[in-house]
Amino acid sequence: MTNTHRFMIDKWQVVQAYQLVKANKGTAGIDKQTMLSFEKDLKNNLYKIWNRMSSGSYFPPAVKVVAIPKKSGG
Repeated sequence: MTNTHRFMIDKWQVVQAYQLVKANKGTAGIDKQTMLSFEKDLKNNLYKIWNRMSSGSYFPPAVKVVAIPKKSGG
């Protein structure tokens, strides 16, 4: 059996990253997929992300920009 994974990424790192996003009350990104929608097939979605990341074929979508108003106006 050949290892097709270019990067050694532990599956638990992906699970921990998901848990951090959830704890931080993550919201839908540019792809408009909500946490609720993602969690409907959580195990499979996390596996897909891990598999793509470890094989080098994962390219995350663009980041959604949100302006944060500041008291100083800057």
